[in-house]
Formats: sequence, C-alpha cells, structure tokens
Amino acid sequence: MASRLTKLWRRPVAAAAATVVVAGGCGTVLYSKSNKNLSHDVAAVPVRRDARGNITPPSFPAVRSRAEQLADLRRHDGQGGGETEYDLLIVGGGATGTGIALDAVTRGLKVALVERDDFSAGTSSKSTKLVHGGVRYLEKAVWNLDYPQLELVIEALRERRGFLNIAPHLSRSLPILLPLQSWLQAPYLWAGCKMYDLLAGSQGLESSYLVSRARAIESFPLLKRDNLVGALVYYDGQHNDSRMNVSLALTSSLFGATVLNHVEVTALDKDADGKICGAKVRDLMAGRGGDDGKPFTVRAKGVINATGPFTDAVERMDDPRRRQIVAPASGAHVMLPGNLCPKGMGILDAATSDGRVVFVLPWQGMTVAGTTDKACEVETEPVARQDDVDFILNEVSKLLAPESRLTRDHVLATWSGIRPLVRDPKAGNTESLVRSHLVTVSASGLLTCAGGKWTTYRQMAQDAVDEAISTFNLVPRSVALPDISGYGLPGSITNGTCKTLTTPVVGAHGYSTSLASQLMELHPIDADVAHHLATSYGDRAWAVLAFTSSSRGSTARLAPSFPFIEAELRHAARSELACTAADAISRRTRLAFLDVDAALHALPRVIDVLAEELQWGEARKQHEWTATLRFMRSMGLDEDRLGVTREEVVSGHVRARRGLAEQGEGESGGRSSGIESSPVPELESGALSRDAA
Repeated sequence: MASRLTKLWRRPVAAAAATVVVAGGCGTVLYSKSNKNLSHDVAAVPVRRDARGNITPPSFPAVRSRAEQLADLRRHDGQGGGETEYDLLIVGGGATGTGIALDAVTRGLKVALVERDDFSAGTSSKSTKLVHGGVRYLEKAVWNLDYPQLELVIEALRERRGFLNIAPHLSRSLPILLPLQSWLQAPYLWAGCKMYDLLAGSQGLESSYLVSRARAIESFPLLKRDNLVGALVYYDGQHNDSRMNVSLALTSSLFGATVLNHVEVTALDKDADGKICGAKVRDLMAGRGGDDGKPFTVRAKGVINATGPFTDAVERMDDPRRRQIVAPASGAHVMLPGNLCPKGMGILDAATSDGRVVFVLPWQGMTVAGTTDKACEVETEPVARQDDVDFILNEVSKLLAPESRLTRDHVLATWSGIRPLVRDPKAGNTESLVRSHLVTVSASGLLTCAGGKWTTYRQMAQDAVDEAISTFNLVPRSVALPDISGYGLPGSITNGTCKTLTTPVVGAHGYSTSLASQLMELHPIDADVAHHLATSYGDRAWAVLAFTSSSRGSTARLAPSFPFIEAELRHAARSELACTAADAISRRTRLAFLDVDAALHALPRVIDVLAEELQWGEARKQHEWTATLRFMRSMGLDEDRLGVTREEVVSGHVRARRGLAEQGEGESGGRSSGIESSPVPELESGALSRDAA
C-alpha cells in the first residue's frame, strides 16, 4: 500500500511544484502546468498511400473464429500434461475480466476467458459512460478526512488519462458544467475543481474555468435562467463502454488469449487436495449452431472470478457457505434527445432532492442522464424502475426552463446497471464497504477481483494478475506480440511485466482526427457515417467498409436517422464474435441504447443479415426475435410491445414513436415502412431532436 501511495502522489506533488499562485483583489487564481496534449491529429501508424497518392487500406490480422477458440478451449482438458493446461482461466467477460485477460497474455501467460452472456452484457455496457476520478468522491474525501477515498480519486485520475492514450477513438475529454445560483457558491466549487485538476498532475485534461451567465446559457440554451449567475466548467473523460469492452476482448485474442462469449461455467473442479484446478463449462450456443451442449472440463493453474454483480454465485460454487461480499447498487439511466446538450458539454447536478447526483451528458449524438448507487437485487437483465425514471426526469427538468420540462414522451431508452460494491470478507465488520476494488483468494484457491469502477478496470486487472502470479506460482515470460496495426510492422517484445498502461487496443493504431475524411476519400459514405465508423472502430473502420464492395446494400442504414450501417453487422459476426442479434444491436452497434423503438424497427433486417453470416435457419431466426424483444425490455421497450411479431413490424402495423416515419426510408429493402408517427413534443427552443446535436 505504501509503495502504491508513493507512486500515486509522485505526479500531483510534481505538478504542485509547477503551480503558480497569484494573489489579487478578486482572490486567488491557480494556474497548473499540466500536460494538456490531448490531440490525436497524427496517427501512431499513419495511413499509407501509393505512388499516385491514393490510400492503401491496411490489411488486418483475423481474429480467430468462435469455433476455433472453442476447439482450443476443449483441448485444454489436462489430459496431455502441461501443454493442455492454461495458466489462468478467467470467468467473466466484462471490463474487469477482459482487462485481466489482456494484462495476463501480454505478460506471456497462457490465458482463457469465458463469459456466460456477451462481452459487456451486464454492468460494463450500462454505465454512465464516464471515465472519471469522481468530483463527489473528492468532496467526501476532503470533508471526511478520508485518505483512502482520496487515494481512489488520484488513482482514477491517472487511469482516466490512460483511456485516452490506449483507445483515443473510443474516449474523449468532456467538459461538464456546474451551474451557479449565487456567487457565494463560486469559491467553494472553484477550489474543488482546481484541486481536482491539481491531483491529476501531469495526467490532467484541460483546466477548469469560470463562465459568465451569458456563456452558460449559450452552452445550454434550455438551461433554467432564474437566479443563474454563471457556471464552472471542469473536464472528465467519456467513452463508448461496450465497444471498449469488446476491444479489450479482441485485443487479448489477437495476442494469443482464448476468449469466448456465451460459454457458462457450471462447476469448479478441485484436485485431491481440495485446490481448484479448473472448471466445467458449457457452450450456450449449442443447439443453435454450436456443439453438443454437454459440459466439458477446462484445466488451469488458477481460476479468477471476475463476474461483477454475480461474484457471490461463483464464490458459492467454491464454498456454499461463503459469506456474501457483493452489495449490489443500481444506477438507472435515461436516454433523451440530443439538443439538451447541443454544444457537446455535460452538466452535473449535485443538489438533487434526495442527495443523489444526476449527470446529463452528450453521448453518441443523444443525451444520457442518470443516477448511481441505489440498493437493489442482482438480476441478469435489470429494468430501470419507473420511480427512478421519473426521478431523473424531474431532476433534469429542474435544471431547464419551465417551458422545457421533460416528460416520458421524451424518453428514447432506459436501462439500469448494477455496480458490484464489495465488503471485505476478511473484515470483522461485515457492513464495511470497500470503496475501491477487492482482490482476495479463498482457501481452495479461487481468486476473486470485484468492486471498483470502469475507470479503474486496468489497475484492478494489474492487481489481480500480480496476485495470481504470486498465488499460483506462475512464471511471466518475455513474448513477441504480433503486430495488429494492419501494416505489417515489427511486433513488440514484452519482458513479463505489466504493459497495459501503454498497450493500444485494437483500432487505436491508425486512428487520428483525419480518419473520417480519409474513409470518405475512398468510400462514398455520408459524413456522419464516416465520423461514427472512425470513432467506434478506429482504424478497423477500413475492415468494416471492406464489406461495402463485396456485399450489396452494406452501406444501407439500420435506422434512417442513425449512422449505423449493415456492414457493421457483417463485421460484428465475422470479426467481433457477435453471436446473437442482441450482441449486434446493443453492444457492437449501440442502437438499442440510443433509441429502443428504432432498434425494434431495425430488428428484422438485423436478424436477416446475421442469418446470412451465421447460417441461421427459420427456427433460429424466430428464437432471435423472441430473445431480442425480451432483452429490449431491459432497454425500456414498452410491455405492450414484447409480444409483437416480425410481420407486424415489417408491415407497419406497429406504431412508431419519435418521428420514425419522418426520417425517410423504411428498414426493409429501401421501401417506405408506412409506419404511423407520434413525434416528440416540441419545447420552447424547438423540438428535442437528434439532429440538433
């Protein structure tokens, strides 16, 4: 702990030495010399051109197919000695699990990961989309003189910058506004924001600043103007959570790990001494084009439980008497139209009616609003409670001018993510929650990594792998990692130590702010599609667009007013291990999160394209329809739509809300769907629409 604290404090102390304090008649102003170079104008691996100046697209190494990886998993049954045993078997394919897989494989360990559902199917796709240190945690740390809380903030601020370095296409710096109702609030909030900047040290983003009342209204035209005197703006990070999660899994696979979604652990295996030596697993795609569905054995020197909210279920596979360590807390979120945040700036309300924090943030051209940390039960597909949705709408409406009050008609999608807060099982007080993350090993050798948050997934993974190496007597090895840039560059040599702070994820190597225009130079696509592909896939956008020359209709949009195209579905099936329609429509593309009605009307075509790619028959297509509607319930699909048929949607008999009929072509063969429309109510400053963002 002491060495960790020393490392965490080194950067802030250095930054403090470079801080200038200027006293003047209006008070004290702090200027921090932090590294603010956040530009990605030049790619790490620039695009190549031929002698005539034409772009030569990169040629990327293929991710091993699911069938190949499943066969590899089956071979590691321990029957052939050490060659048929993994160093680590990781259970759970969320942020923590895939982070552990990437850390371990880049240290030269032999790694397998299995996930019962899809990568990021749980909490890791249902976050607030922030990569942050936590200004509210900082406030609590100061007021409560809580040093561990302060440590958590400093650690998260360092990791925040790491996101922008290793996944620049999926993450960005986001300005967030704090409205001031009185100038008496300014010194307190200003001091807090400047401390937040200072603690980040050399890993900081842009510096916080004050804005006038006029500037605040310019940034938020719908902002409530009564008593508004100005605002403070600070910066945090934002990312595309499920695409980041999938990228971690794919990068791990390209570096040699075996990673499989839709594979369930049914039991933990133990040797004669009662030590865990592997697990029984079962392919859940069996009977739907997979294997025979019978459980089979996978041997490993160590098993890591990284299952988030489901941690206790795996713990009790080890010992049914195990004390519960997860204290699940839900965070409900609401997706709203884009011009709530038309200038790309978010807003934070820390003065809600019950003390919960509400974020209102621009994301993917829309606006996401949400709360955190409300006690709940663990569920596979939790649904945002009506009272939580109403609470968010009411609290956000308090920030807006009276004529702009939000109603349920403005809600495009809802979801609830379950954060696995943890209790230390070794602590005497079972009610004590660990504010950071917990890495613990049972007597039989089950290593569990739980707690934490998205921002600190990488540090959690590093701690877990460090503990695994020690506990399971593993030997990290120097390995030659293959080049995954697509341009045949020399690979890198690792030395067995953790390298994830500087290891770019798949898609990052060729990304720059010029990528969208380069895509349009070679392919006849719209600007919004190019921007979406560049910021969702990075340099792998070239691979997505390769389908447009070989598959007819691949540039067709899945929903008229969104930039998602059919080529993404083919890429998801062939190169991103998507196995179901829900995988593709919610976690490879994000359509279900942005507008669940639009996702419903795109679903017939989504299933048809995936059926072509994955050789589904009619029975499987019907199963996918039913299963995806059931999943969409967790995205806010109305109960009265859970029983609609494909034919009803395609024929236009299902009423479409939010102006779908005004958005142009239908989803089937370019024909108009003829769907009736009930547009979003207009507000004083104009209808809340995605296009306004």
